[in-house]
Amino acid sequence: MATKDPTAVERANLLNMAKLSIKGLIESALSFGRTLDSDYPPLQQFFVVMEHCLKHGLKVRKSFLSYNKTIWGPLELVEKLYPEAEEIGASVRDLPGLKTPLGRARAWLRLALMQKKMADYLRCLIIQRDLLRSAPKPRSFPCFILLSRVFTKGLESEFYEYHALMMEEEGAVIVGLLVGLNVIDANLCVKGEDLDSQVGVIDFSMYLKDEEDIGNKERNIQIAAILDQKNYVEELNRQLNSTVSSLHTRVDSLEKSNTKLIEELAIAKNNIIKLQEENHQLRSENKLILMKTQQHLEVTKVDVETELQTYKHSRQGLDEMYNDALRQLRDESQLRQEVENELSVQVSMKHEIELAMKLLEKDIHEKQDTLIGLRQQLEEVKAINIEMYQKLQGSEDGLKEKNEIIARLEEKTNKITTAMKQLEQRLQQAEKAQTEAEGEDEKYLQECLSKSASLQQRIMQKERQLVQLETDLKIEKEWRQTLQEDLQKEKDALFQLRNETQQIISLKKEFLNLQDENQQLKKIYHEQEQALQELGNKLSESKLKIEDIKEANKALQGLVWLKDKEATHCKLCEKEFSLSKRKHHCRNCGEIFCNACSDNELPLPSSPKPVRVCDSCHALLIQSCSSSLP
Repeated sequence: MATKDPTAVERANLLNMAKLSIKGLIESALSFGRTLDSDYPPLQQFFVVMEHCLKHGLKVRKSFLSYNKTIWGPLELVEKLYPEAEEIGASVRDLPGLKTPLGRARAWLRLALMQKKMADYLRCLIIQRDLLRSAPKPRSFPCFILLSRVFTKGLESEFYEYHALMMEEEGAVIVGLLVGLNVIDANLCVKGEDLDSQVGVIDFSMYLKDEEDIGNKERNIQIAAILDQKNYVEELNRQLNSTVSSLHTRVDSLEKSNTKLIEELAIAKNNIIKLQEENHQLRSENKLILMKTQQHLEVTKVDVETELQTYKHSRQGLDEMYNDALRQLRDESQLRQEVENELSVQVSMKHEIELAMKLLEKDIHEKQDTLIGLRQQLEEVKAINIEMYQKLQGSEDGLKEKNEIIARLEEKTNKITTAMKQLEQRLQQAEKAQTEAEGEDEKYLQECLSKSASLQQRIMQKERQLVQLETDLKIEKEWRQTLQEDLQKEKDALFQLRNETQQIISLKKEFLNLQDENQQLKKIYHEQEQALQELGNKLSESKLKIEDIKEANKALQGLVWLKDKEATHCKLCEKEFSLSKRKHHCRNCGEIFCNACSDNELPLPSSPKPVRVCDSCHALLIQSCSSSLP
């Protein structure tokens, strides 16, 4: 027979021991039902087996002082491959009681088990085996080898021989088995424990089985199954109680929110009523303002009409005055013509006219002075008229007629100036005629003096009339200013009314928005009422389910349930169970059937409500019921 490789046998033995230790640890921990301490024997044996597995094929590091063969090197390498392992490495280095690398490695394994990440950490080492595998031996002198090892001690990453367990398939299998340890909860005290001086010896007596141990284990398994069922039912009850409490809290919160919404609705209704009242008040105020503005406009219209009438009357008086002046000018022109006729008739009377002409020269000089004064007054009148014309250019259409009247006055003054020029020319002709005429009657001189006095009186009257016209124009300006102020006041009132109408429009928009919000709140209120009804229905259904579970629990107390692990096939149809074909217990006999073979419900003596029953029990119960009937 061919001899087996001893290293392969060692690997197989270690793999089998790892399987036994992991399986025993999981089963004992589940039956124990509590968190594991460091004094738990299966847990201690598991750490010893893992230590032997990691030490298998470990490369011996030679130094100047001694040989070094520990598992701390590959475990320390995990920090570089898996960043989350840095916390374990730092905490292991900070432990005060650890002095040897082996003690640090043992503490590292215990912390990894408590974190439930031992399989993840060791998987990183197996994935990157090249870092663990030993390099080929260099062909060089021994002194150079020693020097290279000394200077590259921090850079070495080869820890295992090629035939080590961690380099072969057995290591991957062990890492796969370690995933099952995530079910276990362990609470290990690493600080006070002496991990440096412990002796790692495997106790095989724990894994050797007797008949009594097998019977005790079966009993323990049955008890564990019953306890599992009990724990399952208790967990269901806890979950249902938690759901019921959460539903109660939700119902309370919904009731509170409902009351808040009702209060908000009442507040919104009150606000809407207040806004409606304010809207009515604003409408009434708007109507009153409109009435006042209409009355004010009517009053202003009446005032404007009266002012127009007064303006028309004043215009008629001015027209009459100008007509009188025209008449007087015509009379004067006729008188001048009569004087000229008389002068032409009395040319023969030279001597008398010479004396009269001397007197006339004096009178003429005086008249020239008076004419110069009249011209200055006329120029002043022209300047005044020009200023009035410039001031009245920006007036309304009604004042255009006054401008036309002023233009007529200017034309008349121009005519007067032309007439005066003609008089001057005639006087020049009269001066020429002085040489020819010699005298004139004293009567004619007296008549001329009387006529000149009458002319002076008429000029004074015209000046007075001009002063009255200026006063009338000032009065009309004041009226225009007052009218403009009234118009500005009315414009301000209209602007205020427009602002108030805009405010009323904005209030209407806010009122519409409040109505929309009220409708939305009503919708939310109805939806919440529906949700409360649905919650009430769900609560009633959950209460019924709780009662069914309690009754089923009472019925299960007297039955012996078959374990799920033991049943792999349906008892009636003998079909294998799977994900699609699930397991169901019969509440009468306790056996496990598929859904097709146990799709029956009947009331049992232990539970008055209908419960799941297999086909055979269903048939027996129906026969017993039919036989009991008369």
